[in-house]
Amino acid sequence: MRHLLPAFLAIVLGACTWVHMAPGASAVRMVPSAPPGCQKLGEVEVSVKHSIAFIERNPLRVRDELETLARNEGPGLGADTMHPLTEPLNGSQRFAAWRCGGAG
Repeated sequence: MRHLLPAFLAIVLGACTWVHMAPGASAVRMVPSAPPGCQKLGEVEVSVKHSIAFIERNPLRVRDELETLARNEGPGLGADTMHPLTEPLNGSQRFAAWRCGGAG
């Protein structure tokens, strides 16, 4: 039974999502690179737990949560578009915030 506990925790915790979309963040687009013709408003760094009790979380879920957190920052900055500046590393990632006004 003791040997099954780590596998059980990995499955259960790997499926958990703690990050939810904030009001207004659903209007913020995520693009793969700097959008042309847009005004750069700044940069943000966001982070989530990438491991729990020495068990690595699903990297796709971590990436998705990082993008959601970045989009959550958009409305406060006046941004409608975000793009990653770095790859996720140890649960952290940097994003650039842009105002495109429907373009880009």
